[in-house]
Amino acid sequence: MSNTILVSESGRHPEVVCPVRSPLLRWTLVVLGTFFVALGVVGVFVPLMPTTVFIIMAAGCYARASPRFHRWLWEHRWFGPSLRAWSQHRSMPRRARKVALVSVVASFSLSVAVVPVWWVRLMLGAMGVALFVFLWRIPILEDLSTPL
Repeated sequence: MSNTILVSESGRHPEVVCPVRSPLLRWTLVVLGTFFVALGVVGVFVPLMPTTVFIIMAAGCYARASPRFHRWLWEHRWFGPSLRAWSQHRSMPRRARKVALVSVVASFSLSVAVVPVWWVRLMLGAMGVALFVFLWRIPILEDLSTPL
């Protein structure tokens, strides 16, 4: 059985199907989740740093390591709506996607500009384009209600 999460249609907290049993791995995931939450909080105040992506990664860590932390994040006033949107619709709020796209362009452009090795520049450019395309293809939450 894989590590998956069941999501209720009501938008309430999902049930964890397969939590991690190893104490060391559980501890590692809690630390990583907390690190991602901290980066997400920084992203609230720093314009070019995405919040939603870090909160989704934190939720993934917490879902497998700590139902209590996962429930806290899922029901959080600021972070909960983005998590529920991603979990239920695989979508992002318009502003979150815009900030993520701008962040990718800014950070990868700066990286390509300062790295002196040509093949590293090429790899960074390819990763930046791939990430941009991935984020661009994520549906916007407001668009889900409009008919095709």
